[in-house]
Amino acid sequence: MFVPVHDINPLKRLPFQWVTVCLIALNILIYLLLGTQYFAPVNEYVADFALIPAEFLGHESPLPSVVFQLREPLPMPEEVTLFSYMFVHLGFLHLAGNMAFLWVFGDNVEDAMGHARFLLFYLLCGAIAALTHIALMPDSMVPVIGASGAVGGIIGAYLMLHPKVKVWVLALYRIPLRITAAWAIGIWVAVQIYSAFFSEVDTVAWGAHLGGLASGALLILVMRQPGVPLFDKTASEV
Repeated sequence: MFVPVHDINPLKRLPFQWVTVCLIALNILIYLLLGTQYFAPVNEYVADFALIPAEFLGHESPLPSVVFQLREPLPMPEEVTLFSYMFVHLGFLHLAGNMAFLWVFGDNVEDAMGHARFLLFYLLCGAIAALTHIALMPDSMVPVIGASGAVGGIIGAYLMLHPKVKVWVLALYRIPLRITAAWAIGIWVAVQIYSAFFSEVDTVAWGAHLGGLASGALLILVMRQPGVPLFDKTASEV
């Protein structure tokens, strides 16, 4: 696998990616407030904000409402967890990986949409990713957390906008490579598809990643600002 480090793709319409930076800051703040797996191995608050498919659909379960909860749950409507889950991370590497993708690819997607549309886009992609996971695993009691679904939407949108842009990545988390976004994102997509069908790891919501990816690729078609081209074409070529 790889981690994106930098893309050679300056902003063209916005002076700064304020929403992207604020989203990253909010995710970090919530992570610090809820605690980390190193200081709170059984974090009793994380599950309140997590998406649990069986609970969302109102299915009966022989297990407690939250399998690792030590107290009464917060009065959190299940509909709210479609959005709250994407701001909660359990572990520094989980947080850092999602924020790296958001930092590298989010600014240009925000540039293509504008601040307000980008925030709506981010939330919609995360919610659609959650609904995809619910549809694929309706009886699951495993809590789902993390920004991967929303970030998947950003990845899908970036692929539609800038497949030819050069991106620096750390292959295998340590080897620096400079490749096109199409290759970098294509590898990520291939890993998600393979894992969704063949991985025995059931603690990762691979379906949510793919749901976010597909929603981002489709939403960018209607949510980008007028005149913003696709596939690295100039405006005159559209």
